[in-house]
Amino acid sequence: MTQLATPRWAGITHTPRTPLKARIAKAILRPTVNSVPVRLSFANGTTWGAGGPDSPTMRVVRPRAFFARLGADTKIGFGEAYMAGDWTVADGTDLAELLIPFARRMATIVPVPLQRFRGFVDQKLPHHQRNSVTGSRKNIEAHYDLSNDLFAQFLDPSMSYSAAWFESSEQSLEAAQLRKIDGILDQAGVTEGTRVLEIGSGWGALAIRAAQRGAKVTTITISAEQAALARERFAEAGVDVDLQLVDYREVTGEFDAIVSVEMIEAVGEEYWPTYFATIDKLLAPGGRVSIQAITMDHHRYLATRDSYGWIQKYIFPGGLIPSLQAIDSTLATHTSLAVTDRRSLGQDYARTLREWRTAFDANWDTISAQGFDTTFRRMWEFYLAYCEAGFSVGYLDVFQLRMSRPEEA
Repeated sequence: MTQLATPRWAGITHTPRTPLKARIAKAILRPTVNSVPVRLSFANGTTWGAGGPDSPTMRVVRPRAFFARLGADTKIGFGEAYMAGDWTVADGTDLAELLIPFARRMATIVPVPLQRFRGFVDQKLPHHQRNSVTGSRKNIEAHYDLSNDLFAQFLDPSMSYSAAWFESSEQSLEAAQLRKIDGILDQAGVTEGTRVLEIGSGWGALAIRAAQRGAKVTTITISAEQAALARERFAEAGVDVDLQLVDYREVTGEFDAIVSVEMIEAVGEEYWPTYFATIDKLLAPGGRVSIQAITMDHHRYLATRDSYGWIQKYIFPGGLIPSLQAIDSTLATHTSLAVTDRRSLGQDYARTLREWRTAFDANWDTISAQGFDTTFRRMWEFYLAYCEAGFSVGYLDVFQLRMSRPEEA
């Protein structure tokens, strides 16, 4: 049964009462914006920013509330202010286009002299979001069990919720998603008779594709909602897939290929050694691994690894994006595996997110009828546009990584 888990908006309905912090936020933001090619417009006719009349324009609807949220929590307040309607984009401005100039300056958006105080400002990840076996289930349920019908309104027919791999500007999103899946299966050497373990089933697209190659597929998930729909899709496709509702730490057996698509971001740094050691233990001699992983530059990972941001609060509880260097280091320290091939899909992800956001907006009436409110709509608009901006400028990337034991390569 579908459950509409629309969050309660305690942090949105009440404006923080922090006048001093609000004044500080305003004093910091103005010179920062004046070096960015955008415009901030206020109801009194005032404008900030280095952008001209045709630049992306942000309308500050409720300045007092906007600066109060920004002052109360710099990393979370900007997104919360959009959710609350304290600011929006002007007519003719796309949200992602507005966020791109900020994303391009992400490492320096806070003046360098003030960055030394990061430790006093950043919140730590709440204990209840730790990705223990119990915590992981709660974190996954908070996002993936919102509603299968919700995701169906903006994903392509394959129901793939990860970066596509486009061959051309004319290729459809569905075709690009299947190309992405084939790229992973090829990296892992999946053919007829291959014993495949998929960590993170999604809604079953990869498992179906692998089974159609003649592989013996085991796929695991801890999302009951996803599992229910995936089983229906396996039956419709006429494939035999062993779907298990278990945590990756509970899997037993031996597999020739292990694949996982954008799952590592939900593992948590504390559990990366366990995650990769488990894969190493389950991988048969001569086997190969293919993981699709969102990444960021190592210096940004180091700067943000201990902080709690808007994405973790509202979208992916317990999430953390690794760097390629962090993955390599964890593999070297805790496994016999190493990365032996990699493929970037960063710009493909920007396009994927743009297509999702377009579909989300186009189908909002149907989504709204499921019980999701306008605050939820603004939250998802911001999430999709924020991520699109990050991939567009290279602040974020995503890789298909093949891993194997070097002595067996």
